[in-house]
Amino acid sequence: MVNIFKDQSQIQCQSEYGELQKVILCEPQYMEIKEVINDVQKKYINSSIDRSLAISQHQIFEQTLRNAGVEVIKLPPSKDHPEQVFTRDIGFTLGNCLFISEMANPIRQGEEKVLAEWMNEHNISYKKLSTHSIEGGDVIVDGHRVFVGISHRTSKKAIQDLQEELPDFEIFPIPFNPKYLHLDCVFNILSSKDALIYPDAIDPEIVDNLSSMYNLIEVSESEQFSMGTNVLSIGNNRVLSLPLNSDVNHQLRKHGYQVLEVDFSEIIKSGGSFRCCSMPIVRQ
Repeated sequence: MVNIFKDQSQIQCQSEYGELQKVILCEPQYMEIKEVINDVQKKYINSSIDRSLAISQHQIFEQTLRNAGVEVIKLPPSKDHPEQVFTRDIGFTLGNCLFISEMANPIRQGEEKVLAEWMNEHNISYKKLSTHSIEGGDVIVDGHRVFVGISHRTSKKAIQDLQEELPDFEIFPIPFNPKYLHLDCVFNILSSKDALIYPDAIDPEIVDNLSSMYNLIEVSESEQFSMGTNVLSIGNNRVLSLPLNSDVNHQLRKHGYQVLEVDFSEIIKSGGSFRCCSMPIVRQ
């Protein structure tokens, strides 16, 4: 399904670090680990997620965004979608186009319909990718460069289709160890110069290639596990990060970033952090 954009200004995202103006969130009202899909969930499968704490932490995250001048859109949570808090995966904005993902895992399927319903209600057009699986956590944009992870969630054919949809963009497919689920769990762009990376998950030749484009700030194994790579840039060198990832935060400050520390320790038990929990639709 393809709708024609009536107002191009409604959608705009050229990078991972432009000033965030409008973002889609979903409160973790029904969050739980129903099916283990990554190593983090494997650790916490026998200890249930404290939903009240997760909701409280998510509300602080939301308020931090609002305090920074970001307009927050909230999708209605559904008891049928225990991982709906990770809104990044259900869609992604590239330039003036919002794509709705094709979710790979049955436990996530249906989330994209909630997003499509919201888009239709607000007369915002989108493109639905419905042939091959692709998820927003594998899509990282920097101007005309788009890095797309090849994973269990995003197929090579979907990446080829995306390149056909976006002839003015240069697509960089990045295979990585799929146990880390999405590319943004091991690689994340902070600015036109800097990026975070967990190099052990990516082929050394690809890491070398990325190092020719960015100053790569390495994340340790322990802080990758606590989602140290999955920070959220909101523009003007401001980055949301977890307090417990002290080395990442030190490195960010050392490179001139203002680190906004928010406790997300309950939500990361399901294997995602600030970037996973936010779907930007307007950045300037």
